[in-house]
Formats: sequence, C-alpha cells, structure tokens
Amino acid sequence: MENGANITAMLVFARVVELQSFSEAARALGLSKSHVSREIARLELRLGIRLLQRTTRRLALTELGQAYYPYCVRMLAEVQRAEAFVQQVHQ
Repeated sequence: MENGANITAMLVFARVVELQSFSEAARALGLSKSHVSREIARLELRLGIRLLQRTTRRLALTELGQAYYPYCVRMLAEVQRAEAFVQQVHQ
C-alpha cells in the first residue's frame, strides 16, 4: 500500500479516537461517514487487527488500538513539522 494512504488512514483513525465518533471525525475531516468507515476497515484489514470496538451507542479502543494510537499521533506531528519546515525554508 502506498505511504500516502497509510498516513491518511492514520489521520482518520486518530480523528475518530479523538472525537469518539465516526460522524464527528467525518465532519472534521470533510469526508463522508462511509469514507471514514472504509478507511478504518482498510487499516484494520492491512494491520490484521481490530483497532476499535463499535456498537450502535459506543466506540472504544481495543488494547492494540490503544497501543497504536500514540504512534499515529507522533507520525502526524512529524508530517506537520516537515510541512512547516518546508514552508519556512521556501519563504
């Protein structure tokens, strides 16, 4: 899978965790709820693990989801730092 798709999936996963909602994450990212659901499903499939336990009323991280989330946060922070650096150097 392409690295850009990995980062996108990590971003979507992190937003879902932070907002505790597929709908809210979709709204925050400007995506459809179904797109967010597909991203999470593909990420879980690619990793071969379940990251989130979902019910109609509740969303909870699995143990592996809890372990994976901080990596996503750090990776996304690094991407933001890299973009800020490039923009600063370009100016």
